[in-house]
Amino acid sequence: MTCPGILWGDNVTSVNKTFSTIALMGNYADSRVLDTIRALAQQLLERGLTVFTSAGQQLNDLPDGVTRVDNSRLANDADLIIAVGGDGSMLHAARIAVEASKPLLGINRGRLGFLADVSPSDDFSPLDKVISGQYDSEKRMLLKAEVLTANGTLNCGVALNDVVVKRQDTGRLLEFKSYVDERYVNTHGGDGFIVATPTGSTAYALSCGGPIVAPGLDALVLAPICPHTLSDRPIVIPGTSITDIQLGDDDDDSAIVSCDGEVTGRVGPGDRLRVAVSDLRVELIHPIGYDYFGILRSKLHWGRGNRTTSR
Repeated sequence: MTCPGILWGDNVTSVNKTFSTIALMGNYADSRVLDTIRALAQQLLERGLTVFTSAGQQLNDLPDGVTRVDNSRLANDADLIIAVGGDGSMLHAARIAVEASKPLLGINRGRLGFLADVSPSDDFSPLDKVISGQYDSEKRMLLKAEVLTANGTLNCGVALNDVVVKRQDTGRLLEFKSYVDERYVNTHGGDGFIVATPTGSTAYALSCGGPIVAPGLDALVLAPICPHTLSDRPIVIPGTSITDIQLGDDDDDSAIVSCDGEVTGRVGPGDRLRVAVSDLRVELIHPIGYDYFGILRSKLHWGRGNRTTSR
């Protein structure tokens, strides 16, 4: 039994807004991605839409009518961004979409595809409905990361999935202290530490034993990476909390900071990495009927056999 008006664990809403100008993004070095972009561009042009791709990429055999623009204009001149590829392509496109305040839709040509959840098809029929204004929309939380030094604060950027601090040299133990809202939590020894959004709870943090958090929850996951002590476990904190990470007292080396897998900063002795929820949100577009739990069942291979359908 379900209760009317309750969105179980997410913030998906139905929207009725049409799109006329589409920006296509993806890893063009991948032949599968490039083939999909060519076919998709043709379909969109046949429907009378304006299609943009990046002028900085070596794209051959694109349909006549595709407009190639500088990266600075790619998102700003479009009213919908479509990323073709895996979740890595979606994370890259999400940063661009946030800066331009544009919605983002993903077509999965990767492996898992928690974010790029539209499967490619010859007729692109789910996209026809999206373009005509029949789709679900949700706003996903972002993290902002800063390094507080004796000389000031350094901005490390934003992340849809996670902010990670770890030692650059492999095979060496990293010792650091963690604080939540300026309250000391623990001194950790291991390979690093993750602060993840609910979106990122199915990424790096999941491989570290972290929980899966529904994307609509206002919560963060703190997960040590390969902790030296087995009792050092991931925890969930309120999304309103601020997390600080500092190198251990005896650690005279530095650690790298990455946002969604991209190195964006460095933490040295005496510095603090501060992670909090950003004021920014990224809008993800899904075909009507998007089901987060269905995505989990599919990608994590839950309930195989006679348990694949709901009862």
